[in-house]
Amino acid sequence: MLVPQFAFLQSEFPEVHDAAHRAEALANPDPRAACFYARRALELAVTWAYEHDAALHLPYREDLSALIHEASFRDVAGQAIFYKCRIIKDLGNQAVHSARTITKEDSHAALRELFHVGYWLVRTYAKGAKPDGHLTFDPLALPDSSREPRQTQAQIQA
Repeated sequence: MLVPQFAFLQSEFPEVHDAAHRAEALANPDPRAACFYARRALELAVTWAYEHDAALHLPYREDLSALIHEASFRDVAGQAIFYKCRIIKDLGNQAVHSARTITKEDSHAALRELFHVGYWLVRTYAKGAKPDGHLTFDPLALPDSSREPRQTQAQIQA
């Protein structure tokens, strides 16, 4: 069994973890849904940061785009995290609003960037243990239902 890659979020950021875990589970069988849930996890993480960090100032609008583009967020998160947030937001928006095919490469990209944003969230705000500094995202560790052996009709009926 594969180890969930977003487990480091579970103890202090359970809502973010749940959305990230769902995105992770859907990355290969349903990339569109995975991008949606990655965006949801990002929105939960960013909202949490605004609610708990006095250095962050709410923008004139409270949608995800306005939150991540707000200068105080960019100052606290840094340019790299800001760009990762934009990628996740854009892929999530495409998953919901675009007719284009959302590929496994898209969902893997969204999850890779979400992993880094989640890692930043925990390293910056967690009160408890911080994740290992050598923790990395591995797209090959994403669950893939196509790798699971198919059940025969007799097995399903049993």
